[in-house]
Amino acid sequence: MDKNTAISTTKKFFMGCGVLSFAMFVIVLCIGILVDDDEQQVTDSQVSQSDGGADSVKVQDVLEGDPYEELESLTGMTEVKAEVKSLANFIKIQKKREAEGLTTPSISYHCVFTGSPGTGKTTVARILARIYKDLGVLKKGHLVETDRSGLVAEYVGQTAVKTNQVCDSALGGVLFIDEAYALLDDHGGYGGEAVATLLKRMEDDRDNLVVIVAGYTNEMKRFINSNPGLQSRFTRYINFPDFKPNELYEIYINRAKKYGYTLDDDADSYLRAHLKKVFEHKSRNFGNGRYVRNVFERTITEQANRLAKKSNPSTKELNELTIDDVRKACASVKY
Repeated sequence: MDKNTAISTTKKFFMGCGVLSFAMFVIVLCIGILVDDDEQQVTDSQVSQSDGGADSVKVQDVLEGDPYEELESLTGMTEVKAEVKSLANFIKIQKKREAEGLTTPSISYHCVFTGSPGTGKTTVARILARIYKDLGVLKKGHLVETDRSGLVAEYVGQTAVKTNQVCDSALGGVLFIDEAYALLDDHGGYGGEAVATLLKRMEDDRDNLVVIVAGYTNEMKRFINSNPGLQSRFTRYINFPDFKPNELYEIYINRAKKYGYTLDDDADSYLRAHLKKVFEHKSRNFGNGRYVRNVFERTITEQANRLAKKSNPSTKELNELTIDDVRKACASVKY
């Protein structure tokens, strides 16, 4: 190999190394970017999934049909129905006054629902969201249901991000926060940050977001009184009383009728007596309508276990619930 050829070969080698080095640099840079993206995705995931994840935020579509008929169809809740209708009437008349150019007072659409679990608070919140839509208060009328775990993150500085995400999903509708008193700082974590963020969004989006907070009566009063901003924004309270024995019975029967089931006489008598006993000995955490729904679901499971032993049960047998079915269901569901 002569001198010129050697020089040319050496240049090509180093040029090739340069290209290779550049290529390696680009690959390393891309890997770094991908790693950063993955880290960002993890951060976003932590915001949305920490302390409960997506299950802590439930979006319910706009209620179909007539919301007032839906309200009337609910078992019991006489006082609640009257309060909702009174609120709707007030809004309706104020809207007419506005249309006539008359002076109207400032209206707060936010509400505090107080009462035990299973007393229909979420159901009424969904109905009220639809009423707000029909009255022109809200554009969409859907309901976003959440609790502390859906608003509070595990990491510093991320609770505001998480709370804002939930508020964004509720724009045009109602944000329903169950057991809202858990946001008090004495529960630990960053509840205060969630409350501050929520109050800011209620002000910034006052024409496009309604917030309903719910929980036990005394705890909710303490929660509202803990912050002047909460006191000024939540001025309307609706109390949801526990269902009486006859109302618990009616909830069960209505659910049975919905799916074509009937109770024989002995089963009917046993159910009435059991629900009376449950009401008289219920604890503070009694689930009310939720408990009854669980008993019904367990009853039809017990019926299925009984009928599965038969090769060809009749239509009557498929529809009828016996005292044994009800007794076993009541014994297995805690209250």
